[in-house]
Amino acid sequence: MLDLTRMVAGPYGAMLLADLGADVVKVERPGGDEVRAMGPTFVGEGEHQTSVYFAAFHRSKRSIVLDLERQEGREVLWDLARESDVVIENFRVGVAEKLGCDHRALHAVNPRLIVCGMSGFGRTGPDRDNVAFDLTLQARGGTMSITGEPGRPAVRMGPPLGDLAGGMFAALAIASALFDRERTGRGRAIDLSLLDCQVALLAYAATYALNGGPVLGPQGSGHAYAWPYRSFEAADGAVVVAVFTDRFWPCFCRALELNSWADDPALATHAQRRARSAELLAVIEPKLRERTARAWCEALEREGVPCAPVQRVDEVFTDPQVLAREMLATLDQGPAGPIRTAGNPIKFEGEWQGEAHGPVPRLGEHTIEVLRERARYDDETIAKLRAAGIVR
Repeated sequence: MLDLTRMVAGPYGAMLLADLGADVVKVERPGGDEVRAMGPTFVGEGEHQTSVYFAAFHRSKRSIVLDLERQEGREVLWDLARESDVVIENFRVGVAEKLGCDHRALHAVNPRLIVCGMSGFGRTGPDRDNVAFDLTLQARGGTMSITGEPGRPAVRMGPPLGDLAGGMFAALAIASALFDRERTGRGRAIDLSLLDCQVALLAYAATYALNGGPVLGPQGSGHAYAWPYRSFEAADGAVVVAVFTDRFWPCFCRALELNSWADDPALATHAQRRARSAELLAVIEPKLRERTARAWCEALEREGVPCAPVQRVDEVFTDPQVLAREMLATLDQGPAGPIRTAGNPIKFEGEWQGEAHGPVPRLGEHTIEVLRERARYDDETIAKLRAAGIVR
C-alpha cells in the first residue's frame, strides 16, 4: 500500500490497515509530512527526534522520500504502483492529476489498483476545490451543533473526528474494494469526502430532523430522549449514568437508596422523568456528591446500571480493563527511546492477532529498501536518482 497522504485523516486510515498487516509505504515529499514537526512533545534528539503527534498516525509504516513535482519522480511512483495493491492520497482536487497519482494515471499502469482519493468535499459539488480541516468539517457537517452544553457557544468534539472518521471510512472502503477485487479482478477508484463522513455520523440526529422530529441542539452529556442519561458530580470528580431504557430506572433508584421512586408509576417512563427533571435533580445531584465516583460506580454496577467514572486521558491507560485488552502499545524507536500510544482495537480469535505494532519510520528511512524490493531497481539506478534529488 502506497500512502501519499499527509496530516491526519489519510495517515490514520493507512495506519489502521498497517495494524492489520498491510505493508504500508509512506511516500513523503522532500522535507517530509508537516506533522513531523508538530509539538509540543518529542522523543529523542537530532536525526532520531520523533514527534509523538506524528507517531499517533504512523506506526508500522515504512518511509520513502520521492519528489513528485518532477517527471522522474512520477515515473518512480508508477513503477512502485505496478507492484502495489492500494494507493491512498488526500491532495486537494486537481493536485493528484498534476502529480500523476490520480486514479486514471495509476490505473493506466496497474488496472487492479485500489485508488482511494480523500478530500474535504470530494471530487464533485460546488465546493470541491475548497480547503477543509477538522474544525471546519465538524462545524459544517452538523456534529458541532449538537456538541457542548445548552445555551453555550458551540464546541468541537475533543478527538478530531472530522479527520479520524474519514480515516476509518477510508480503511473500510479499501478493505471492501479489495474483497470485491478478489471476485472481479478489477481495481476501484474511491472518492471519499470528509464532509460526507461527518454527515454520516449524524445518524439518528439526521433521521429526527428529516422526518418531522426535533432538530437537536447541544445535549451536553445528556440525551434527547433517555433520562437520566448524563454526567453528575461526585465527591471527587464526575460520574456518568446511562439509564437508556426504562428497566434501568428502578435499579438506579435502589443504588441511590431512593426506593420510593423505584415503583412509582408516575416516574416509570423517560417522558415522565424528563418532565419532572428539575424536581428529581434537586434530590439526585446532592445525593451523588456524598460519595466518590468509584464508590457510586460500584453501587450502580451491583444493580446492573450502566455507569462509568469520567477518566482523564492518562487515567485511561491505568484502567485494568484497558490494559487487559492490550490497548496500551509501546513502539520501539531504537536510539530515540520508546513511544507509548493507543493500541489497535480490532482483536481476532486464534493465533493471528494482526501485526505487532511497528516503530514510526524516520523520514526516508526505507527509500533504498523499498526501491530495491518493490520497484526492483539496481544500485546504479538508485544512485542516479539520489544524485538527481529525485529520491532521498
